[in-house]
Amino acid sequence: MKMGIISFAHMHALSYAAALYNDADVELAYIWDEDEARGQAMAKQYACDFIADLDEFLTKDMQAVVICSENSNHKEHVIKAAKANKHILCEKPLATEVADAQAMVQACEEAGVILQVAYPVRFAPVMENVKAMIQEGAIGKVLAINATNHGLMPGGWFVEKELSGGGSATDHIVHIMDVIRWIFKDEVKTVYAELDTRFYDIDVEDCGMVSLELESGMIVSIDPSWSRPKTYPTWGNVVMHFVGTKGNLTVDAFKQHSLYYNDQDEKIQELPWSEDMDAGLLADFIDCVKSNGTPSITGMDGLRTLEVVKAAYRSNELKKTVMLERV
Repeated sequence: MKMGIISFAHMHALSYAAALYNDADVELAYIWDEDEARGQAMAKQYACDFIADLDEFLTKDMQAVVICSENSNHKEHVIKAAKANKHILCEKPLATEVADAQAMVQACEEAGVILQVAYPVRFAPVMENVKAMIQEGAIGKVLAINATNHGLMPGGWFVEKELSGGGSATDHIVHIMDVIRWIFKDEVKTVYAELDTRFYDIDVEDCGMVSLELESGMIVSIDPSWSRPKTYPTWGNVVMHFVGTKGNLTVDAFKQHSLYYNDQDEKIQELPWSEDMDAGLLADFIDCVKSNGTPSITGMDGLRTLEVVKAAYRSNELKKTVMLERV
C-alpha cells in the first residue's frame, strides 16, 4: 500500500512520516510540500520521491494521503485529494471555518473516499482504559470534567491567524472535545469562554478558560493555554479529571515517561515509553483504508469539535454564554 504526505508544515508530520516509514506493510512513496527545500529534505530523509507540483503528486499511484499543511489550507488539499480518489487523514483542526469543514466532508462523501481526522489522544492506551472504566460504571454517572491541554507556544504559522484560524483555543480545545465525545457520545449545548493574550506578544490568544454544558447536563471546563515555559521538557499535556457519583478519576495521557537530564544539549527532556499514540492513529487509518471501512474518527467528528471552537470565540467576543450552533 503506497501513501503520500501533503506538507510538513505541521510538526506532527514528522511522527506520522516515521510511523509510515517503519510500517512494513506501507510504503511512504511521495511527498509534496509548498516549501520545496523542506519537501526535498523530507523526501531524502524518508527515501521517497518529492513531487513539486501538487496536481502531479495527486496523479501518482497511491491509495491515501496524510495532510499536514497549515489549517487554512486543509480545505483546498482535502477537496483536491478527494477528487483524485485518495483516502485522507487530515491533521486537526479539520478546517478554520465550519462551512469549509462541511464542504470537505461533502466532497469526500461524493468521491467515496475515507476522511479521517488526526486525534491521536484516543489511541493512548491509558485513554482507552479510562473509556472502558467509565462505560463500565466504575465511577458512576459522570457529572463534571475538569481538563487541561496546555502546551508550548509553537510560533511560526500557528500564531498567524490567516493561516491557523486562531491561537491556543483553536490548537487545543479540539483534542479534549474529541475525547469527551468519544467516551460519552454526548454533544455540547452551551459554551462560555474567556480568551486572552498574556504570555507572548502575538496576534492570537495564548490562554483562556472554556466552560461547557453538554446535552446530558454534564459540566466541562477546559484550559487550552500555551502556558508551558520555553524550558519545559515536553510540548505540553492532556490531563482530565472526571467527577462521578461513585468516585473520581484522573488521567494524565503523557505520564508514562522517563526524565532525561541531557547535559550535552543543556536541556531536560521527557522521553515517553508508552505506546506511540501517533503510530496508533496511523495504524488505525491504514486498517480502515485496507478494509474500506468507516473511519473511527470521521470528518463529522472533526466538524463537531470545530463547532465548539467557533462557539468559544463567539462567546469571548460577546462576553456571554452562547448556544452551540450545530449544522
